[in-house]
Amino acid sequence: MLVTTTNAIEGRRILEYKGLVAGEAILGANLFRDIFASIRDIVGGRSGSYEKVLNDARQTAVGEMTDKAAALGANAVIGVDLDYETIGSNGSMLMVTAAGTAVRIE
Repeated sequence: MLVTTTNAIEGRRILEYKGLVAGEAILGANLFRDIFASIRDIVGGRSGSYEKVLNDARQTAVGEMTDKAAALGANAVIGVDLDYETIGSNGSMLMVTAAGTAVRIE
């Protein structure tokens, strides 16, 4: 399935619009990951553990969105928007949403 943030796919004609599709992923933060990230904040550098969680959440949200598009008979999703938010008490959870328009292209 082709997934793009643009509203058109160069060289491909949209044959049918199937509708809006979205996927969500909500992941809780891990106490040990938080502790190590706090240390990394002090000494500098990237937090590989948080980057992995963020990547996993994005892949889950996009995967859920494309599954819904396929169920509608689409073979592409255009105009995809990814949003990242922290939710829960003290921002203890990460929410990633992916939304776009399911279409059938030639």
